[in-house]
This record gives sequence, structure tokens and C-alpha cells, in this order.
Amino acid sequence: MKSIINNIIVRLTGKPRILFLVDSVGALLTTLSLFVVLRTFYELFGLPVSVLTYLSFISAAFCLYSAACFLFLKGNWVPFIWVIGIANSLYCVLTLGLVLVYFPQLTAFGVAYFLGEIMIVAVLVYIEFLVAMAIMKTRTSKNL
Repeated sequence: MKSIINNIIVRLTGKPRILFLVDSVGALLTTLSLFVVLRTFYELFGLPVSVLTYLSFISAAFCLYSAACFLFLKGNWVPFIWVIGIANSLYCVLTLGLVLVYFPQLTAFGVAYFLGEIMIVAVLVYIEFLVAMAIMKTRTSKNL
């Protein structure tokens, strides 16, 4: 597993633009999932519609940010990768907090969905931070 992550880091360090594409597509899938599927079948998941709506707006904002970075950034990737990495980290914390607060009314599907989402986003955050650090290290070694 570690070698797979290392290969991903090496590839994304050379093409950090792809990282924003992956993040944007993931955020789009989350937005559609929250706003369309989970809101429609909220009884199956147990989280109130208003909470699902707010979470979908947050993920839509992340989608737009990452898409804009993918489309318009030409260099200086690191600060923008840090921003989305921190934002995704905060999203995980928020989601976990909501799972804890609403746990009594969440169904097994709801718990599974949100914990799965947290795990996927946490892996993405880990990769984003490693890519940002690898780019900085590459830049530093080139300047020596």
C-alpha cells in the first residue's frame, strides 16, 4: 500500500494540476450525492435535510475552488494545495462532528456513508499534503 501511495505522490508531484482535477471531481460527486441522493432519501440516512444541504454547499465550493485551480493555475501550486488540503481536513472534522451529534438518529447507512466519506477524503488530504511537501522539497533541492 505504501508503494502505491509513493507512486501516486511521485506522479502528482510532477503534475500537480491533476490533483486539483481529482479533488474537483470528488467534490462534485460528494455534492451530487449529498444534494440529490441523500436529500431525496434522507430517511434512509437519518441526517436532516438542512444539514445535508449545508454540507452540499460546502462541497460545491470545494469543487469550484479545485476546478478553478485546475483550469487557471499555471504554477506556484503549493499554497493552493495547502488551502484545499486544510479545507478538506476541516470538512472531515465537521462531518465527524455531525456524525457524533446526530448519531442517535443516524441509520447504519448514514453512519457507513459518512465514515466512508471521511476515510476517502482523509486519504486525499494525506496525498495533498505529501504532494505539497514533495514539490517544496523539489524546489528547495533545485535552488541548492
